[in-house]
Order: sequence, then C-alpha cells, then structure tokens
Amino acid sequence: MKQLWNWAISLKIWKDTDGQDLVEYALLASMVTITVGALFPPASEQIFIIFSKFNSTAARVP
Repeated sequence: MKQLWNWAISLKIWKDTDGQDLVEYALLASMVTITVGALFPPASEQIFIIFSKFNSTAARVP
C-alpha cells in the first residue's frame, strides 16, 4: 500500500487541481484493482479488507 501511495505522489496525482482528472485516476485505479482481484484470487481477500477499511472510514466523515 505504501508503494502505491509513493507512486501516486510521484505522479503528482494529489496536487492536481482539476477534479475531473482526479476522478479519472480513481476510476483507473479501481479498474486495475478489480482486474488484479479477478486474475489473482489470493489478492482478492486483501483487496476486500482495504476497501472495507476505506468504506468504514468514509462513512464516518461528516
């Protein structure tokens, strides 16, 4: 996960001021994640855990 974060920062995704580009990157990242989960079943459990943590964190944001 830390490698993914470092990769995203190196591409300056988080410094982008255009909202549309950020949405496109998020869609691309989710498609890659789904593909990896489908092609590599052992990774699907870890992917599920990451999405579950994200969902529970996002649900608490007012």
